[in-house]
Amino acid sequence: MALIGQPNSLRVVRAAPPGFYLDGGSHGEILLPGCYVPPGAMPGHTLDVLVCRDSEDRLVATTETPYAVVGEFAFLRVVGMNPRVGVFLDWGLEKDLLLPMREQVAPLKVGDWLVVRVALDPKSDRIFASARLPRWLDRDMPAYPEGQKVRLLVMGETPLGYNVIVEHAHTGLLYRTDLADPLSVGQPLEGYVRAPRFDGRLDVALDRAGFHRIAPLTEQILAKLSAAGGRLPYHDDSTPLQIRTAFGVSKKAFKQAIGALYRERRIKIEAHGIRIGAEPGKGAVAAAR
Repeated sequence: MALIGQPNSLRVVRAAPPGFYLDGGSHGEILLPGCYVPPGAMPGHTLDVLVCRDSEDRLVATTETPYAVVGEFAFLRVVGMNPRVGVFLDWGLEKDLLLPMREQVAPLKVGDWLVVRVALDPKSDRIFASARLPRWLDRDMPAYPEGQKVRLLVMGETPLGYNVIVEHAHTGLLYRTDLADPLSVGQPLEGYVRAPRFDGRLDVALDRAGFHRIAPLTEQILAKLSAAGGRLPYHDDSTPLQIRTAFGVSKKAFKQAIGALYRERRIKIEAHGIRIGAEPGKGAVAAAR
């Protein structure tokens, strides 16, 4: 059976003047309009499509790719309004996505951006957006292991940092102290699970924690040192932005890594940078700061 609002692989049943009719299972034949038919496609072929409803509320297929499918969260722009119904969002398809009045949490106007969840009404089989984010997030204890790489979407700012949506399912927190720069609502990121919490939330970070973060970073620093002729201009007074731009990690992680390299006598820490080949007894104060 074809899943509405989800990617499907459907078989072409027949060709007709409007386009191709696809086997939608219990939904019957679903039209793929001619403008979306891929070159060389023929009856009997299987096509990757998204099933949704057209302006006349009929099920149709499209080969366009939306910014998010049913069950996912996305940062979308308001492109139209109907005071009696709601606002319309650009989600990457020809027909805009409705955000009903009842699913809004604040007044909106054309041009506004907001994080929403793409959902399916089980009674009408209509796709809609919801800005009431907490109701769609799982509050059960997450099963992610520490250090697992995850997709993040910034949901909002808090005194401690930023609330994020983890893998379109859970709420996570990125601590401000671990970040080099401010983040923006709707910004997609990749991060790592630091620890699950009893309340169903996750502590997450943009860098891998502990040894799993430091070991690869030390090798990265050594490789950059070798490529730069044995010396790099990064030190204790380098800004967090400079460190993240150069190495893709927080300043805290960088300091931990160069501290480990110094203790192994693989680098020397100087006033204005680091270089290959530490000398015993020197640089300990800089490494420990």
